[in-house]
Amino acid sequence: MNPRVFILAIATFVVGTVELIIGGTLDLIARDLQVSISAAGQLITIFSLAFAIAAPLLLHVTRRVERKKLYLYALAAFFLSNVLAALSPSYAVLMTARVLSAASSSILIVLSITIATNLVEPAYRGRAIGVIFMGISGSLVLGVPVGLALGNAFGWRAPFWLIAALSIVAMIFILLFLPKVQTAPPIPLRDQMTTLRSGKLFSALFIVLLMLTGHLTLYAYFTPYLQTTMNVDGTTLSWIYLLFGLAAVAGGGIGGWIADKWGATKSILFIIPVFGLIMCVLPFFTGSLYLFLPIMVIWSALSWAISPAQQNYLISCSPATADIQLSLNTSAQHLGIALGSLAGGLVVERSSVIYTPWVGAVFVLISFGFAFYSVSRPFQAQESQVVQPAPGHHA
Repeated sequence: MNPRVFILAIATFVVGTVELIIGGTLDLIARDLQVSISAAGQLITIFSLAFAIAAPLLLHVTRRVERKKLYLYALAAFFLSNVLAALSPSYAVLMTARVLSAASSSILIVLSITIATNLVEPAYRGRAIGVIFMGISGSLVLGVPVGLALGNAFGWRAPFWLIAALSIVAMIFILLFLPKVQTAPPIPLRDQMTTLRSGKLFSALFIVLLMLTGHLTLYAYFTPYLQTTMNVDGTTLSWIYLLFGLAAVAGGGIGGWIADKWGATKSILFIIPVFGLIMCVLPFFTGSLYLFLPIMVIWSALSWAISPAQQNYLISCSPATADIQLSLNTSAQHLGIALGSLAGGLVVERSSVIYTPWVGAVFVLISFGFAFYSVSRPFQAQESQVVQPAPGHHA
């Protein structure tokens, strides 16, 4: 494995951390900027929505720019967006900073995957992508506890200063150790959209979109949920989020084992209903922290266990367009995060945060409906006849 792949993984870890790092400090942001908790939660929504939209568009616009140069430009924009967030005097400025951060993050993560596959021999491309995704998943999982710890100690702006500083370190490593990389231009948007004509593939994208919508309906407001239902303090919150993160990382490994053991289809049809059931019963265990934590660990693990099965399922549905499917799946994931934080905000604003697990479970149930529909659809020859992407190329 080319060691430069690990440099890219570290860079994606830094970049990915910014998405959910404010999840544990929503109350601090709301208090400082004098907005509601639900309004603060929309900072997650707007980030994920901007991420999902920006990635294919920016890659198309910048298709002729040399990849290393583009990576450094995007890192510079990412640095400035986090400085702007840290200095934000108002909610509107912070929202603008989040949009800029999401746009630069989207191109950095897709570029990391693209460059990594060009740095290694064809036989190692799968492993290279896996290393990059470890950086991404680790950042999403650990971002909240890191942000929570820094936020409680130094204020909600501190995590943005840390990310800005780490982005400078990433720029130095990329500048010194990454060679110039010329890659094929991104797959045209019309070719990406062609794959959505398949009912089997189109419905499959809604599996992860709606499951993450359900998950984020609660997780985006997990701090106020815990404070309202269990009255936990800041220190306990940090430990809870750390445990949640460790369980999520383990869940990815467990999900891979299940997918290999049972196959992608059976794994999806097992994980989703169990995940929904856990969300339904979670509120009944808030009376005791010691009873609540084991249930929370299962919920966290299952939230990431779906990923290996989902990606394997998409590849098996259309091997010839695997790269396109994984790219669209990434957009679906971020749309799910955006919709979930939006849905959770509506529940908090119009009712109470205590109902977020049950509302989230409804989305998970709908996700299961899409999963059942997708797996019941027959494979069609045209699904694998879309333009074959260049090796190692991700749109």
